[in-house]
Amino acid sequence: MQKVRDLAIFKKIKEVREYEFGVFYFFDGLVISEMSEGATFDWDKAEKIISVAYEILGKDKPVAYISNRIHDYSVVPTDWLKFYKNRHHLEFYSIVAYNKSGLASVILEKMFFRNKIRQFSDLEDAVQWSLAKVSEKMNMSA
Repeated sequence: MQKVRDLAIFKKIKEVREYEFGVFYFFDGLVISEMSEGATFDWDKAEKIISVAYEILGKDKPVAYISNRIHDYSVVPTDWLKFYKNRHHLEFYSIVAYNKSGLASVILEKMFFRNKIRQFSDLEDAVQWSLAKVSEKMNMSA
């Protein structure tokens, strides 16, 4: 099980925000979450993180989001509908899961998330893939 703080990319961190429900790491074009054990990630919490992401990263750049599932927690999958209703957009979403319970909610989330959810078992691989995708997207719009 890998933690964000143990990765080489941690040296390039822009900001870390800690909440009772989890820790969020902000890099150029990348947000990584490590939710707290037993937390429920719902629309109220997501809205908080979205506004912080806009504040730190801006609204006009592509962003990848990685859910590093080092703890068991719940996601309210239907809240993706609220995400889209509020005109938010997420370019790339990946999940790093280390056990079956970490993957359990992915099936439900896939029903509501409009793009593909990429699954990884290695955080470093997820970071490399996400940064490459963001870079490709930025080059296409340049």
